[in-house]
Amino acid sequence: MAKIISLQEVKKIPNLVLVGGCFDLLHPGHLRFFRAAKKKGERLVILLESDLKAKKLKGNSRPIFNQKERAEMLASLEIVDYVIFLPYLKNDLEYDNLIRQIKPAVIAATGNDPLLTRKKNQAENFGAVLRIIPFFKNYSSSKLAKILGLD
Repeated sequence: MAKIISLQEVKKIPNLVLVGGCFDLLHPGHLRFFRAAKKKGERLVILLESDLKAKKLKGNSRPIFNQKERAEMLASLEIVDYVIFLPYLKNDLEYDNLIRQIKPAVIAATGNDPLLTRKKNQAENFGAVLRIIPFFKNYSSSKLAKILGLD
């Protein structure tokens, strides 16, 4: 099975650790987060936000790389087991429905995740465990984009 998979395929994978995000400009903080998250379960699955969602979250000059390119980079990492393209999801209910279908064993997030409360609720409501991974404060895709003049 290839690393970039569909929602239908991920439903068949047991004991997975789920993380999500834009992962527009990969940096050491992302890699450390992935390694720590993977230790919480058997398989690391990344829900990769759409280009439209990345633009809404990060600003008009983002994403730097489109969703397909970001997925290719993530899939090339040994620590990542699977990547799923997220369509543009408009609201919490759509995210909840997705989590309900995937049935992760673990949802991993950083301590500074603005959606931490939401992810905690998803874990509680859908039979997963929320694992908080320390935030590596020296790293930020947005800071990196600004330094590089991309923002």
